[in-house]
Amino acid sequence: MVKLKNRQQVAEGTMAFYFDKPAGFEFRAGQAMDVTVLDPPETDGEGNIRTFSIISAPFEDHLAVATRMRDTAFKRVLKTVPLGTEVKVENPGGSLTLHKNASKPGVFLAGGIGITPFMSILGQAAHEKLPHRLYLFYANHRPEDAPFLDALGEFEKANPNFRFVPTMTDMEKSVQAWTGERGKIDGAMLSRTLPDLHGPIYYIAGPPAMVAAMRKMLIEATVDEDDIRTEEFAGY
Repeated sequence: MVKLKNRQQVAEGTMAFYFDKPAGFEFRAGQAMDVTVLDPPETDGEGNIRTFSIISAPFEDHLAVATRMRDTAFKRVLKTVPLGTEVKVENPGGSLTLHKNASKPGVFLAGGIGITPFMSILGQAAHEKLPHRLYLFYANHRPEDAPFLDALGEFEKANPNFRFVPTMTDMEKSVQAWTGERGKIDGAMLSRTLPDLHGPIYYIAGPPAMVAAMRKMLIEATVDEDDIRTEEFAGY
């Protein structure tokens, strides 16, 4: 049992939730955990448990998750219960973790809330000063919709081995200025940044259609399927 310590809006329609970290709770950066709200004031057919990628890094003294705020009982409860409310966190696991061979770059392709596992990986990499060359291509509709843009920029400043390439696909609907990339992630965008498309291990996380499109793009570019790792975020 742990307490809900804090919550904050991290983009339009997206919130992060911060919890105490239980003694002995171990996980690898990029993994997920189950969060259960005990005796919730309301519930629905989707139940009172969810699996979330952990956005905090293993070295940190708290646990954190982030999610798109669909109108479900579970998310309404998380958004409104008093801070200090106890929840259960358990079953850390998942295979979207950074490869050990530092001679191979890691390329992360994220869409929207698919950024969550990479927050943990990049935070831990900066903390440990890992030698891996890392690249993040991060697609959102608008800056207003994009969680953790500022934090990712700070990771880039802290880690000389990390390159951050955010891109926006619907800037005509934004009121913010944007000087970065525009359009969906594609082979041309990767080629402008990566020295070689065939050297890295690729990690893809986002909505199912985005994951499928990125995988297809890489395979058409003759990237070895064994060098592509994916995680779909549906219904969150």
